[in-house]
Amino acid sequence: MARAFLFVLDSFGIGGAADAERYGDAGSNTFGHIAQACAEGRADREGLRKGPLLVPNMVSLGLGRAAHTATGFRFDSSAGAVLASAFHGAAQEISSGKDTPSGHWEIAGLPVRFDWGYFPDTVPAFPAELTEAMISEGNVPGILGNCHAPGTEIIERFGEEHIRTGKPICYTSVDSVLQIAAHEVHFGLERLYEFCKTVRRLVDPLKIGRVIARPFLGETSATFERTYNRHDYAVPPPEPTLLDRLTARGSRVIAVGKIGDIFAHRGISEVRKAPGNMAMFDKALGAMDEAGDGDLVFANFVDFDTEFGHRRDVAGYAAALEAFDRRLPEALAKLRPGDLLILTADHGNDPTWRGTDHTRERIPVIGTAPGLTGGDIGLRATFADIGETVAEHLALAQGRHGTSFHATIGGHA
Repeated sequence: MARAFLFVLDSFGIGGAADAERYGDAGSNTFGHIAQACAEGRADREGLRKGPLLVPNMVSLGLGRAAHTATGFRFDSSAGAVLASAFHGAAQEISSGKDTPSGHWEIAGLPVRFDWGYFPDTVPAFPAELTEAMISEGNVPGILGNCHAPGTEIIERFGEEHIRTGKPICYTSVDSVLQIAAHEVHFGLERLYEFCKTVRRLVDPLKIGRVIARPFLGETSATFERTYNRHDYAVPPPEPTLLDRLTARGSRVIAVGKIGDIFAHRGISEVRKAPGNMAMFDKALGAMDEAGDGDLVFANFVDFDTEFGHRRDVAGYAAALEAFDRRLPEALAKLRPGDLLILTADHGNDPTWRGTDHTRERIPVIGTAPGLTGGDIGLRATFADIGETVAEHLALAQGRHGTSFHATIGGHA
């Protein structure tokens, strides 16, 4: 029995990207800075958490050692024993950008070698011809926003006007995205999705990576709250990924969370979603139970990014890591000889950093494979090494990008 489980802790970077300065992120370190804040009492919050960061289960898979590989950072709790079958290391991104599609596609064996399109940090941010087409082809009375902005802030600013006028709130960021916020009831959830599909088509020539539906509820700026009915409309990968290769040979790829959206539902056998990291963990555990020989469960835990990284909430991020870590033994208990479990990330989002955007960082590559020897996989030159390792484990032919580290951790069980 050979199965693979790939869990992405969305935005859980570990610093040290060689090209971070190019992105204005030299010195950013999501894990390191959260750990330091916790150790210094700066991540204490009454009723939520207190004290040093406690993630003993990820430490047992080599998280502390992975962080040291990435930057030389020594996590105070990293002296604990590492599981005999655990492996640990870090990976450098070679794709353009520091956003979700770039990171996930590269993890799945397809680095992004082209440049994404971006909207300038001006008001208006969108070209006039795009705005006119969005209004006419999307059948809306106009748009609000048309600028760079954090999602919660722009809903507070324009939400009431949106309800009065029916104009969707359209905004962007330093990532290759066009986000559209609209009220689930007053505007309509399905209408929002249809509008996003229209906009997706309109921005294709601009090479915009994602159009994101951001539905919300509430009646006033004080009560607005985004819901879990987010939907991402991504550009399809330009060539086959690990997911395509698996489904083409008849294996199942079970996507948990927003994985299906990220890959434009290519190479996906089924999608399972739920609101929040813990509900998503339940879905992942269920998928582990059902996965068969040659199958992949690919899960994304998005709350780290959307709820805490972008909101620069250090205490919230720390508490979310600790909550995830407490559940990790449930996943480890489901592993059988021949299985492979990898925990990783797609980029950084340092909650101590300036601004509210992603940060260019290396990512942890930690995990375990019962029956293999584990060990230090070092610093990988590309995220694609993860995908190629999964491919080799599941007996796929080698892909075009990346180098498997399967032999380093003990070869086939």
